[in-house]
Amino acid sequence: MIFYRWVTKGDPKEISSSKNSLIGNTGSSVPLKPLIVKFTLVTLIAAIILWGIACKHEVPLQPNTPDTGGAGNTDSFLAIGTCRPDTVYFSNTIQPMLSTGCALSGCHDKVTHQEELVLSNYDGIMRIVTSNNATESKLYKVITAGNEDIMPPAPHTPFSSAMIASIRKWIDQGAQNNQCISACDTSIFTYSRAVAPIISVNCKGCHNPTSLGGGVDLSNYNGVKVVALNGRLAGSINHVSGYVAMPQGGNKLPACQIKQIEKWVQSGATNN
Repeated sequence: MIFYRWVTKGDPKEISSSKNSLIGNTGSSVPLKPLIVKFTLVTLIAAIILWGIACKHEVPLQPNTPDTGGAGNTDSFLAIGTCRPDTVYFSNTIQPMLSTGCALSGCHDKVTHQEELVLSNYDGIMRIVTSNNATESKLYKVITAGNEDIMPPAPHTPFSSAMIASIRKWIDQGAQNNQCISACDTSIFTYSRAVAPIISVNCKGCHNPTSLGGGVDLSNYNGVKVVALNGRLAGSINHVSGYVAMPQGGNKLPACQIKQIEKWVQSGATNN
């Protein structure tokens, strides 16, 4: 094969470079630049086609479906937990605890506010908390005080050692106004595994034999069953007009927990 540079028609001259044209056995000239352009275009088109094929999914990707709280056609759903086991969260643990143990009618609720303290919200609680130092916090001191000065006062039930430990840990971790999503599965809705724990944390402090808020006792199954079957429980936790919103002074229960209670009631509110 011989390389030429064409100067004039019929006047080929040999050169050592093939940058401009290529002569085959027939003596005809085939310009290289068009070949390079065509090859580049073909390669680019092939790459685009292959990329398009690679990006196709056997099952089309769907947008994230929002949590409807069990409404519509969704009867059960799972709330994936974001809570860290080494962290105490205000909205999940501390606020319900203090709302049912301290922000009681006649004590530190918004109406009575003894000693000008309202302990149903974060700002009010922080008035007696020293962040990162539980032992110097008035809150910690009164819940660990002797019999005469302890809070909640008799005949109210004092905080358990586990509850006191949670309060201390929360303060020592900075007393943050934090919260997380608790793991929750609405396919679990028995009284023992779902309803009783929810009632114990969020309701029993205000509704027990020594503190019958609204004349309601939620310290045992029989008391819970009464308000479950007459509709008061569902009306209150859903904040329905005509019912007293519960937990009183606190946040509404998570949608998943409300759904668990509703499913338990709908199944007959049995002691299961």
